[in-house]
Amino acid sequence: MEFEKFFEKTPASLDEIKSRVAYALERHPLCRNVQFDIVSMPRSSKGGNWTISLQAVASDALWEASEIIADIQDAYVLTAAA
Repeated sequence: MEFEKFFEKTPASLDEIKSRVAYALERHPLCRNVQFDIVSMPRSSKGGNWTISLQAVASDALWEASEIIADIQDAYVLTAAA
């Protein structure tokens, strides 16, 4: 069985990633007021090509927001703009 298939990142556009991050943060009570920007960047050694810049996050929500974002970064890769 090919296990690499299970660990491949799902391609997503910038708008799709923004929507997924916003929805995930909105679901957590401490993270509802977190403000963020998605930043495109060169592909890293882990295979990621985007990151998030948190602009407004309460100190009690920082850990939860970071965990939510890390999970999304593990699952999605930014597709090239058409």
